[in-house]
Amino acid sequence: MSDARPVTPTTIAAAELTELCRDLDDLGVPAAVLGRARRARDVIAGLDPYLDECTTPESPALADLAARTRSAEWSGSTLEQEMLSGHVEGRFLDFLVRMTRASSVLEIGMFTGYSALAMAEALPPGGTVVACELDEPVAAFARQCFDASPAGEMIEILVGPASESLTRLADEGRRFDLVFIDADKAGYLGYLTTLLDSELLTPDAVVAVDNTLLQAEPYLDTAMSDNGSAIAAFNRAVAADPRVEQVLVPLRDGLTLIRRSSAS
Repeated sequence: MSDARPVTPTTIAAAELTELCRDLDDLGVPAAVLGRARRARDVIAGLDPYLDECTTPESPALADLAARTRSAEWSGSTLEQEMLSGHVEGRFLDFLVRMTRASSVLEIGMFTGYSALAMAEALPPGGTVVACELDEPVAAFARQCFDASPAGEMIEILVGPASESLTRLADEGRRFDLVFIDADKAGYLGYLTTLLDSELLTPDAVVAVDNTLLQAEPYLDTAMSDNGSAIAAFNRAVAADPRVEQVLVPLRDGLTLIRRSSAS
């Protein structure tokens, strides 16, 4: 298994600053200038490890799931270990479940199940997580991990296109207190629109949307990838929608919290 590549604003900046420090050292710049560059690198590079250190440890089941994901072979696939939500974001989602007192959670885009299991561990007795995943082998991988945890019994997996799963859930009259979206970026706006236009959300429901900083692409003056363009468009649409209020939290690769506006 290779080390995870930088895929968040902080890890990308840390990698760039590390290269910059190396180049400045080769150029023989004054020690004071090199020292300032190294200080900037250390501020950025040390942030994520410090967040990990100061956050409540993950459960043994989550640690095992993360280890399995990182040791799996993803080459030749559109999937990669960097898609794992991870320790700090998992704990954040755990807090969201507890703070909102959610008993019914919907996840759109499960991957190997770290976030689903983190939220399930925070549910009250009788609570459920419905996790939508397009890739059947990945869903099977997640199910094996869930089966090793008591909280895994609270997770229901729906395999197939998320749009079809949302229609099915709406037809069944299912409603959710918390929704976590972490799927195909081009589909984000459609998923949110479906949630807002249907009865899938309870009155005080919160929708959490992952990767809304998308490797810093939406706010950099550079050419964007298709995913970057999709996230930039999504962020603009949410900010302009009078039905909702939102806050973009700079956690990992960006996490936007959305709820229906109290004025709507």
